[in-house]
Amino acid sequence: MLYKSAEQWNNATNKNILLFGMSGLGKTHLSNLLRTEGDWFHYSIDYRIGTRYMGDYIVDNVKSEAMKNPFLANLLKTDSIYIRSNITFDNLAPLSTYLGQPGDPNKGGLDYKEYIKRQSQHLEAEQKALLDTPEFINKSQNLYGYSNFVCDSSGSICEVVDDDNDIILKTLSENLLIVWIKGEEDHNEELIARFRKNPKPMYYNQKLLEESWESFKTLNSLTDNEVEPVEFAIYAYERAIKSRQPKYEAIGEKWGVTLEADKVSNVKTCADFNNIIAQSLG
Repeated sequence: MLYKSAEQWNNATNKNILLFGMSGLGKTHLSNLLRTEGDWFHYSIDYRIGTRYMGDYIVDNVKSEAMKNPFLANLLKTDSIYIRSNITFDNLAPLSTYLGQPGDPNKGGLDYKEYIKRQSQHLEAEQKALLDTPEFINKSQNLYGYSNFVCDSSGSICEVVDDDNDIILKTLSENLLIVWIKGEEDHNEELIARFRKNPKPMYYNQKLLEESWESFKTLNSLTDNEVEPVEFAIYAYERAIKSRQPKYEAIGEKWGVTLEADKVSNVKTCADFNNIIAQSLG
């Protein structure tokens, strides 16, 4: 680990951390707090994915929809208008909308093969965005003059790395303290309830996705185009959240430290955050 003791953390001139865990447990909350109240550069993996690596896919997808409208098609072909993504740290809708959900096209579902293609694009993009982290640490300190750096990772980080022997985790651990925000069973139930109210497209482990797709169709006696996209999303999310917990734990134990989500929710200042990190280092 980059910091091997509380003393080393407290005395560090440059504090570099990566936050990971299931979406909704406080990664972005902490990152925003550190950015707005302290001398911290905020590097969002999802933002990097949606701008640097999948920006063209996102815009081209919107253009393809616009081309179905003769009025907009004519304006696009004559360069009279332009379309761009307005993705931000707090609004990742352009990325999630592009990823989409598979199923009935009459209910907004994507063809399953197209959905798998977009999942593969996201996998490659997330791996590249994670490997870009050292470059941004250097840039934040030497170009922008920040002392500290927080990487706000995606909830799917555990699906794009191999915790046993992984070049991505090795690179990250050499440059940052890897911090797992751990949610308990009640947190998982809360996340599932939240997802049911607002199902958002996300990246899935390929094997889990294929198994979920086939089992959902079998259970409900459906063909690909009969699958209700939202119902499948909820079904797959519930399976994903359970499968990710041991993966998160393995990464936290081998490559970093663990923070309980309850403690994270009580962090109000940068000093609070520094203290709980020091406590986790012993």
